[in-house]
Amino acid sequence: MSVPDRLRDADLRPLWTELHKRFSTGAAVARITIKDLDGGQRAALADLLGMDRYPGSTVTVPVARLDGVLRELTGSDSRAVTESVLGPIGDRARERRERERERSALWEWLAAHPVVRGEPELARWVDDVRRQGLVMGSVPSTRTLLVRALKVLAALPSDGRPLQSFATGLFGDSHALDDGGRLSGLVLRAQAIRYGIEPPAEASDRRALWERSGVASDTLSTTVLVAGLRPAGDGVLARTLRMWADAGHATPVTLEQLRDSSGLRVDVPVVWVTENPTVLALAVRRFGARCPPLMCSSGWPNSAVIRLLRALGESGAALRYHGDFDGEGLRIAAHVMAKTGAVPWRMSSGDYLAALDGAEEGALPAPGRVGEAPWDPELALNMGERRAAVLEEKVADVLLGDLSGAITTCI
Repeated sequence: MSVPDRLRDADLRPLWTELHKRFSTGAAVARITIKDLDGGQRAALADLLGMDRYPGSTVTVPVARLDGVLRELTGSDSRAVTESVLGPIGDRARERRERERERSALWEWLAAHPVVRGEPELARWVDDVRRQGLVMGSVPSTRTLLVRALKVLAALPSDGRPLQSFATGLFGDSHALDDGGRLSGLVLRAQAIRYGIEPPAEASDRRALWERSGVASDTLSTTVLVAGLRPAGDGVLARTLRMWADAGHATPVTLEQLRDSSGLRVDVPVVWVTENPTVLALAVRRFGARCPPLMCSSGWPNSAVIRLLRALGESGAALRYHGDFDGEGLRIAAHVMAKTGAVPWRMSSGDYLAALDGAEEGALPAPGRVGEAPWDPELALNMGERRAAVLEEKVADVLLGDLSGAITTCI
């Protein structure tokens, strides 16, 4: 639109500036107040509005009155003239609402991501990330960072490779997970929450947490305990495991051995998995060479445990997992199931209540902090109400009964 030069006069600049600011809020504007006007600005405003005297240094202008004047001069209202003089008027309220919607959508996406949904404990990480806000300054850049963090979390525990090699395999960039970076910080906070420990503050603690996550770990001392496992094939590990199974002994398998024995296969319908070595030891003592395929995670599974479970699952065996009925046990169980596709083995709410039957009140330890059990929502509720933990050793006879039934079925 064409605006007369007199309206672009510098002395009217405070008028247009205040109008632009108020219109940009997105709210209706009935009047504006302009302050600190000098003599020339007061004269220009009086001339524009047809005042019979100069206003003071502070003046309130009804927008309807200004609209009437401007329509006579230009055929347009004050909003259109303001845009012509100073440029487009935004809507900060609408922009703010849109930014809030974008942020809400980001946090909803993160909370619903399969990596997070698979392990409810990571919901605490989502809350932690949300409290930090847009760590990269915008929704798109923050989402890109979170996508990378989730990719790392899905790949942990790793197979003992050094950190730079691990980062190269994921991102083609050996420095992607360098210490002190936003990405490594996000990942390590999630890992600390997974393991129920404080986030690492020192470089040595961060290295230790990476090692616990299977990165730059010792491939010889990282082991998984197995019994009754008879893989097919003529590889060294397959033949050795069959030998120990036939002798009725349990044996540790190193991460190094697993890395050198790709494609490990078993021709059995089920592999049984326990959290505690005691149950495996009792099974070996009772069944000897007849022990069905049995593995132990020994608490939080290391990279050897996850690697072997995945290999056995990929060969067609169903993985049935049992652990402690306490807060830590539920977190470990959810982790194992999310990482390997294992299914619960006597880990239901009914199994928990049956294990409590006959126990004296106060005789069992407290369960600690209890989170969700994705496979049975009632389980966490019952544990929270009963405030009692049932460790795996207490139900060992029930588990051994299942293993005995598995032997009978196979005969």
